[in-house]
Amino acid sequence: MTNNFTNSRRDLRERAFQALFSLEFGGEYLQAAEFAYTYDKTVEEDEEVQVPVFLLNLVKGVCDLQSELDQQIEAHLKSGWSLERLTLTDKALLRLGLYEVKYFEETPGRVAVNEIIEIAKKYSDETSAKFVNGLLSQFVTE
Repeated sequence: MTNNFTNSRRDLRERAFQALFSLEFGGEYLQAAEFAYTYDKTVEEDEEVQVPVFLLNLVKGVCDLQSELDQQIEAHLKSGWSLERLTLTDKALLRLGLYEVKYFEETPGRVAVNEIIEIAKKYSDETSAKFVNGLLSQFVTE
């Protein structure tokens, strides 16, 4: 976790990615977001945790629009490729990045793509980061 950036938008995007990745295995978005937000924090048993709205908006937005996001991603994959062929990491990264580019107006598209690329480098590899960049850049309109 990027402790230097605790509760920064970068940190919260990374936690949104973690929540979305965990949801690939089932679960509910609120619990996934709360777990991703608190897993490395010291929280007292009776303490109420306030999950940042930015994190909740990203996770809920991707969950609510997942089938639409998947259709858009699939339409931009090379011939012979399908969403099922992608790794769970790449799917979660692409969904999160595309959601922020297309539906989260407060974040400039290029910024959203650059942030997702950094998360891809941390949780995947350089090839994956280039793939995510290439696909998401097609959606950025300045």
